Amino acid sequence: MSPPSIVRTNTADLYDAHVLKNYARAPLTLVRGRGAQVWDDAGNAYLDFTSGIAVSALGHCHPHWVAAVQRQAGELIHTSNLYRNPNQGELARRLVGYAGPGRVFFCNSGGEADEAMIKLSRLHGVAKSGAEGKCIKVIVAKNAFHGRMFGGMSATPQEKIQKGFHPLVPGFAVAELNNLQSFADQIDANTAAVLVESIQGEGGINPCTTEFLIGLRRLCDERNVLLLLDEVQCGIGRTGNFYAFEAAGIRPDAIAMAKGLGGGFPIGAIWISDRFSDLFQPGSHGTTFGGTPLACAAGLAVLDVIEREKLLEKVRAQAPAWLDALRQIAADHPDRLLAVRGRGYLVGLQLAGDPTPYVAAARERGLLVVAAGNNVIRVLPPLVATPDELAKSVEILRAVFAARS
Repeated sequence: MSPPSIVRTNTADLYDAHVLKNYARAPLTLVRGRGAQVWDDAGNAYLDFTSGIAVSALGHCHPHWVAAVQRQAGELIHTSNLYRNPNQGELARRLVGYAGPGRVFFCNSGGEADEAMIKLSRLHGVAKSGAEGKCIKVIVAKNAFHGRMFGGMSATPQEKIQKGFHPLVPGFAVAELNNLQSFADQIDANTAAVLVESIQGEGGINPCTTEFLIGLRRLCDERNVLLLLDEVQCGIGRTGNFYAFEAAGIRPDAIAMAKGLGGGFPIGAIWISDRFSDLFQPGSHGTTFGGTPLACAAGLAVLDVIEREKLLEKVRAQAPAWLDALRQIAADHPDRLLAVRGRGYLVGLQLAGDPTPYVAAARERGLLVVAAGNNVIRVLPPLVATPDELAKSVEILRAVFAARS
């Protein structure tokens, strides 16, 4: 069979004809980016405060990241995990430096990282009970989101995510976020793990309180239950700490990460503390593409820029004034903007109704933001956002709410 002929046509028409219709996409075709800005195919510029849904931590096309990926692409791209590659070992070393004594497994996405943590919980359950299939219970939080794969979807107690895919993976129980007693009440002899996001992202930007995380750590220690933290969206510097849970002064048993770790290149990872890292043995888990030289070069470049440009310090310094300005909009429009939640550059604007019209209105004025939950606008600047860019986002959002008065 001869290959299909190449026909140049409108991108929107190509999507309409050939791309699966599982996204409600904005009527926008993006073609170029630099820093916190992107441009569409008509030459219009936008301030990108979606950051690819918390992926583009360094903004678009950071020179150091681009050079690192280009250099690695010309040297070695893929080898499989049957062999070692220097970049994977170095990236693991640096992540362990942030997380604490332990080991790292690399995959391709946050969904895969969460699946690996769920598998870890099953292995812990076997070690705890001495039998397979007995100690499998994992307690998750209401409004959680742990990915679209079957394990993560089953751990995501949202009907819009699970609808159409029953029967789900068994073993998940739901408790109230920031209600320690609710979690304690769910733990029994067959409980293997507690799995929560340090700050819920897709569920509406709901942070775990410091007291709750400290209490969970103590509770899990007392009951021999793993504390698994999903930092896929809130990690890699987005809150001004490398990991969001650091603000509580605790250390979990495992951490799932992805999104910002690759700065735009697909990569995921799970860190497991030394105490439990030996639960995985040769043959118990694997991946074809995880931890390639190219993916790890991207991850190393992200860490280089975070450290060299002191981006954690910049987020901590710049975020408070920005959040205060957003809260002032809420004070001016209390009937429509009910609350401003989050930390650092992971912020949710809770509305009285559907966020879709506000997201569209912001886009028309040159600001890209994204909805979360049923009534929240997520505002996710890249870590390199300047004070002027933060101020511009406030100006646009203020105009959006004023226009809808």
